[in-house]
Amino acid sequence: MRIERTIGLPKAGQPGLFWLGQAGFWIETGRHRLLIDPYLSDSLAVKYRGKLNDHRRMMPPPLTVADLPRPDLVLVTHGHTDHLDPDTLGPLHRRFPDVPFVVPAACAELARARIGAEARLILVDADQDLTPLPDLMLTVFPAAHEALERDDAGHHRFLGYGIAAPTLRIYHSGDSIPFDGLAQRVRGFAPDICLLPVNGRDAQRAASGIPGNFHLPEAIELAQDCPFLIPHHFGMFAFNTVDPDVIDAAALGSEFPLIIRPTAGECLSIKT
Repeated sequence: MRIERTIGLPKAGQPGLFWLGQAGFWIETGRHRLLIDPYLSDSLAVKYRGKLNDHRRMMPPPLTVADLPRPDLVLVTHGHTDHLDPDTLGPLHRRFPDVPFVVPAACAELARARIGAEARLILVDADQDLTPLPDLMLTVFPAAHEALERDDAGHHRFLGYGIAAPTLRIYHSGDSIPFDGLAQRVRGFAPDICLLPVNGRDAQRAASGIPGNFHLPEAIELAQDCPFLIPHHFGMFAFNTVDPDVIDAAALGSEFPLIIRPTAGECLSIKT
């Protein structure tokens, strides 16, 4: 398998990834078109205008909801607005009312409020395997952002997804830090590509109520048995990012996994 950089969304039937910024990706498996955690609005800038962490975008959206083709499935990892965005997912549902959304059972009520009361929701929790579409299996992972939190019913608040198509296996961790058992779970899934956040965490952000994610070395360690690591969750908000040069320097020194820093608006075409 190799990955080549091209322009624009992957063509239908041609495996590839298109980074939307933050944790968002358009994924073409070769059979199905998936959308995960898209944040294509300025809803957080509006919400936090005038606050300390004002959430102004460092990068414009690479496209709008109106530019998107119909996805076959939308995946949401958790209820934070840069992952479950009403100004992205609500308009998407209105454009394509038949498209199903896979969402954590822990945020079912929030998802209905933000996506639409009539949206087709597939409610999931950690340690489930499901086949939402022919030739597509999802393995649902727990995630710790920064803790393994559960709601009153025992459902995990933060999830990741293993996406298994006939010729491609992708692991998207959602927002997470390392926790006991995660590496073994990832090795058992055996992804070809790991999509991991690398914006890290620190006491200053924690004091502001901003939960953190993997530091870059932790992401590299988690992906050590995976051919490719594609970092994300950087370059969106100035108070919660990592310098892309740091990612590029790590990529120069890593042969396995091969680290590929995505660029918004650029397609990473997968050749098998």
